[in-house]
Amino acid sequence: MRFSLVLTKNPSVARAIEAIEEDAWSAVKYPGSFEDPDTGELISDAEVAEVEFTAFTSTKNPVTARLIIRRVRDVARLDELFPVWRYHPFFTNSTEKVEVADVTHRRHAIVETVFADLINGALAHMPSGRFSANSAWTICAAITHNLMRAVSTLTDSPTMAVARGSTLRSQIIKVPARLARPQRRPWLHLPEHWPWATQWMRLWTSVFTPATGPPLTA
Repeated sequence: MRFSLVLTKNPSVARAIEAIEEDAWSAVKYPGSFEDPDTGELISDAEVAEVEFTAFTSTKNPVTARLIIRRVRDVARLDELFPVWRYHPFFTNSTEKVEVADVTHRRHAIVETVFADLINGALAHMPSGRFSANSAWTICAAITHNLMRAVSTLTDSPTMAVARGSTLRSQIIKVPARLARPQRRPWLHLPEHWPWATQWMRLWTSVFTPATGPPLTA
């Protein structure tokens, strides 16, 4: 069984990182940029290195495997006298090359983010004790998740594009609009001074053409 676990930067991990020689670091190019969890900056390049490490030494079952560290240049401190790095270690028994193992670990993190998004939504509970009903519920949850990711893209907003499902639901989907039909024509009255009106209107115009979409009033 293969594992890949994020480790907290405790003193033993910090000592292992400090013991890595400078020439042991190698550059890694990610397939796509991602948002750095510390600064929010989009990055696509980093350096990785590995060292043998024994984890869980305080338990009866210590494990010795590879400690792989990804380090990223602190873009907020490019005027420093010496390079300032931020380190992100993970513990794995993968047999892949260090650069490939780091990319694989990042893919796992993306999948876990999707799981967290689903658990924060439809998969927070299952509605039935029957397997077939829960299977249908799971399929609907996956369809809903995909539709919300499409919504986030159609808003044409960099912030919305990476927003969690709960954010999209509260800012874009759960809109207190009112549908009226003056002269038997549908009019959708939207809230005044709504912070996300621009993003919502972009979504509306992307989905509906002027010929098919009802008029909107704020």
